[in-house]
Order: sequence, then structure tokens, then C-alpha cells
Amino acid sequence: MKTQFSYQMRRKQIIALLISSLFLLSLQITFHFYKNQFSKSSENIENLTFAPTEKTQKSITPFNPNDLHIEDWEDLGFSEKQASTILKYKDLVGGNFVSKNQLKKCYAISEEKFKELEAFILLENKEPKEESSHSKIAKNLNINRKFDPDKLSQQDWQNMGFSEKQAAAILKYKNYLGGSFVSKEKLKDCFIINDEQFSQMKPYLLLPEKTPENFKAFTQTKKEIKYKNFDPNLLEIDDWEKLGFSDKQAQVIVNYREKNLKGSFRSLEDFKSCFVISEEKFNDLKAYIILNPNNFKTTNSEKIIVKQETDFSKLDLNKITFKQLIEFGFDEKAAGSFIGFRKKLGGFMNTQQMLDTYNIDKDLMQKLINTCKFSTDDVQKHTLVEAPEEWLKNHPYFKYSADKIIFYRTTYPNDEKIWKFLKLKPEYETRMRWYTK
Repeated sequence: MKTQFSYQMRRKQIIALLISSLFLLSLQITFHFYKNQFSKSSENIENLTFAPTEKTQKSITPFNPNDLHIEDWEDLGFSEKQASTILKYKDLVGGNFVSKNQLKKCYAISEEKFKELEAFILLENKEPKEESSHSKIAKNLNINRKFDPDKLSQQDWQNMGFSEKQAAAILKYKNYLGGSFVSKEKLKDCFIINDEQFSQMKPYLLLPEKTPENFKAFTQTKKEIKYKNFDPNLLEIDDWEKLGFSDKQAQVIVNYREKNLKGSFRSLEDFKSCFVISEEKFNDLKAYIILNPNNFKTTNSEKIIVKQETDFSKLDLNKITFKQLIEFGFDEKAAGSFIGFRKKLGGFMNTQQMLDTYNIDKDLMQKLINTCKFSTDDVQKHTLVEAPEEWLKNHPYFKYSADKIIFYRTTYPNDEKIWKFLKLKPEYETRMRWYTK
């Protein structure tokens, strides 16, 4: 009887153990199944979370660099000096950028900045077969001996096969580096010299292959010179040498004054434009420059213009015409920049905008400002809520925030709330508020 009871107890224990094992196994299978499902969901969530959103790309909109004004480059994060350099570079390569690669060669645009902008640039990646003017020079350069590029004059570069403007730009690039090309690497970086031309030069170059690790541009040491007031229209070659220029640089300055400027520097901008005078050197000299009109050489064409027919004291600066600007003394390039910038803005709101216009002679502009009337009554203004989309997207001060404004005002039709959401730099918001009601 006891044995039978013991057997029945063991049997029940075994059955209970089997049931417990089956239950634990089913729990483990269920847990494994749900774990896999959760893992897949997490991957999907992760993918959704870190995918690039439209918002991050809307801070910069697609653009054609050939359409940008100096203020537009500043809006993209460049300094005024960098923006000015980019525009000068555009002129040197023929007036238009033909490819992203060509734009990338501008030394004012760092590699990091170019990568940031590249996806938004409306240009091809590769240069077409018919490239811009700087690459149309003779494919076979005239080189027959080894040479030190640091010792070449503008004429030497022209004799090699480069145009006058291209040779001037190469020398300006050398000045930017501090007066020496330093290495073959640095010479190759010069945007005027394309890869094919550099390949022809390379075997003949008397330069180190690599750039020293501690190299920095503008490291040229300055000789201590005691400057005195001077009129650049009265100086000869030896006088320029006393100011710290080499014999060849002095010759170039005199030739530039006599041939390019018809005998006279008439403004500081004229003086600054001479390519052998670096930005640093110009800043050293400008406080001592005296431009006496009595020393200007008068050309035959200037003798014909003896009077102004327009009474400029009655003109409004927001209505002055291209012809009237020419009559006042501006050249066509400056007058065109003034009219073009005013048209894009819909009118100037303050005189500083006029002085900041690209290509403008600031001294002559200040004289015009002091002479003319200035009214902002007819300048077009809008609220952020009601501004036409086309106006927002084309106005120099609003176009990079246009998409955000259009998006926010659909939900928040209130100007002050939109201003808060935009989170602009104070200087950008100030400029935009000039044109809002």
C-alpha cells in the first residue's frame, strides 16, 4: 500500500515538472518572438529619427552664384572682404562661373565652406570643354628652362602665355601668400592656373614640392619705413622704391598710372586697384595719401564735359537715374551697381546702404548724398503675414528666410511670433525690419 502511494506521488511530480517545463519553454519562445519584433520597430524609429529633414536644408536655398550680389554672399556666411574677393574672382574668370570646380578654386572659399554649400549650387560639377576665359589661353605654354615663379614679373607671365588680367591675378595671389608661392602645392592652388598648365610647368619649377606645416598666408615680414604724406601722381620709380616696393613693382605702378588711368590716380579706389599693391600695403599707405586735383592730368574727353546740366540738389536719391549718376561723375559699372541694388531692394532706406553698394566710389557717393534729397516715402513695405511670396523670395534681405516665413505664417498669422521663430542674427533682423510695416 505504501509502495503504491509512493509511486503515485512520483508520477504526479513528474507530470507537474513536465507541465512547468512546457510552460517555461512557451514563455521563452513568446519572449524571443516579441524581442525580435521590438528590435525591428526600434530600427524603424531610429531610421525615422535621424534621417535628414527638410528643415535643416531650408536654411540655405539653391542658388546660382552668378546671380549673387556682395550682400548675398554675406548672407551665406562670408565676411565683406571675402565676398568682395569672390566677386573680383568672378570678373577674372570671364564674368561668370561655369562650374562648381571653378568656384571651389577661389581662395576666399574654404574647403569646409564649399562642402556646406556644394549641394545648393546650381552649376555643373565638371567644367565644360569650352571653359571660361582663363582656360582658353594657349594649351602649350612657352617654357624652355627651369624658373623661380617668385621672380617673374607680369610681363614674364604674359610671355609664358597668360593674358594681362590673368598675369595680374597670379601676382595678386602671390601677394596674398606673403610675397612668395612657397611650394608647388601652393602654386597649383592658384585659380588662374588650370591642371593642364600646371602639369606643363611642374618639371621646370624651382620650388619645394610640399608646403611647410607652419606656413600661414600674410606672414611676410615688413621693413620699417617712416611714411610721410605724398601725392601718388607725383612719384617716380625711385620714389615708389623708397616706400618699400621692388624695382619691378614700382615700374608696374607707374605704368598702371600712366597707361590704365590716363596719367592720374583720382581716388583711393584707383590706387587700391593696382594689383601689385596688396591690401596690407594699401592700409599702411592710405593715411598718408594726398590726391591734389591740381595734379590730375586732363584728357581730351574730360575737357569736353565742362558743366552739369542737372540740379542735383533737387533730386531724390531713390529716383536718380543711371544717366544722372554718370553725369555726376560715376563710371558705368558703379552707376549700374547702384541702380541694380536699389531695384532689388525696392528703394534705399538709409544712406549706409548706398555707401555699401558694390563697385561704388565711397567719396563720390558721400558727395552725392550731401548734395541730393533723400526720401523713403515710396519704398515698398509689407508685413510678414501679408508679404507676397515672390517679393519675399526675391528681396536680398528676405530671400534666405522666405520659406520659413511662408511656413510659419500659415500657423501663426502674427508678425511678432514669426520674428521669434526665425531666430535671426540681430543685424539681419534689423535690415529686414526696415522693409516691414
